[in-house]
Amino acid sequence: MATRLVQVVIQARDNSAVGRFWAEALGWKVTGDKPEETNVEPEGVTYPDPSAIVIDLVPGARPKTVKNRVHLDLATTSTTHQEELIAHLRTLGATPVDIGQGDVLWTVLADPEGNEFCVLEPRPVYSDPGPIAAVAVDCVDPRAMAQFWSQATDWTLHEVTDDFASLRSSKGVGPYLEFLRSTDPKTGQDRIHLDLRPYLGDDHEAEAARLRALGATDLDIGQGDVPWTVLADPEGNEFCLLTAR
Repeated sequence: MATRLVQVVIQARDNSAVGRFWAEALGWKVTGDKPEETNVEPEGVTYPDPSAIVIDLVPGARPKTVKNRVHLDLATTSTTHQEELIAHLRTLGATPVDIGQGDVLWTVLADPEGNEFCVLEPRPVYSDPGPIAAVAVDCVDPRAMAQFWSQATDWTLHEVTDDFASLRSSKGVGPYLEFLRSTDPKTGQDRIHLDLRPYLGDDHEAEAARLRALGATDLDIGQGDVPWTVLADPEGNEFCLLTAR
């Protein structure tokens, strides 16, 4: 049994507007837009597909007060591409953000509701994932997080140090999942979380039990009676185990 990372979920006061921002930012399409959910996906990819981690926007009225522990890193292919992408994102409503990054080669921006993301300088390692280079997660212990997530999913561990760890789909396609050492404490429920999905034919409850045995814990965030299971990883980061598909 195994799961795979299939989507990033962003809570938004206006999920439709933020969904349109991300669709234009990534060159993707809004494939569904309802009051309860906006879906953003690449063209030509049938969900779920390891080559793309899709984005779902769901309503969330909580104001943003602290830096998100989960953010997206966008890939570029050249310095010119990086500059052009930043300019394009600014026209869409992105704004520069200072989170203490100092003098770095990448640029930190925020979407129209303040969710941070990075536009990376060109790096060979991100030459083929698509517009999203990585899903980055702040954490206290990247080694421990990499151990949990590599066992929780069928993703392959690519690099691990005391300060950084990265995983990627075992298919060798799509963005990376990265863990970055941070001393910032986790404060309340995050506005961005990850969704995992078992493979077709796998048992949802058995998979949830396996994740708990690895160190995940159950969470009640007011989800009520839903077909998915809300869990937290060993550092308290919320994630959902969806039904098999």
